[in-house]
Amino acid sequence: MQSKKTILSCTEEVRVRFNETDPLGIVWHGHYIVYFEDGREAFGRQHGLTYLDIQKSGYVTPIVKSTCEHFLPLKYGETFKIVTTFVNAISAKLIYQYELFNENNQLVCSGETIQVFLDSDNNLCLYNPEFFQTWKDKMGLP
Repeated sequence: MQSKKTILSCTEEVRVRFNETDPLGIVWHGHYIVYFEDGREAFGRQHGLTYLDIQKSGYVTPIVKSTCEHFLPLKYGETFKIVTTFVNAISAKLIYQYELFNENNQLVCSGETIQVFLDSDNNLCLYNPEFFQTWKDKMGLP
């Protein structure tokens, strides 16, 4: 559990594109996972933990679990916010939680992804890679 002082999050604003909608004009459910990725990338840029940083350190972080709950639809042309929050874990993994809010600040969708670290030989890392532990220390995360 992380304290209020060490919560790291990022908010990104996105506009629904035409190609993301179904014939009813609402966002197709599969695109919400892509929105989660938009949130992760924005988080990485803001907090210095991008996929490129991870790759340069010799690791990849495949997703091993994702959840997504839908509450309200998003429609073509609407803007919405993706709030991405890093969940600190002792184990060697990246856990992100997501909340998407529409223009009326109503919760549209929430979810979570879990990623693990694999080294250059595709071995699962049981301990935090050195670069990741350095990042956590810099961010004030235990």
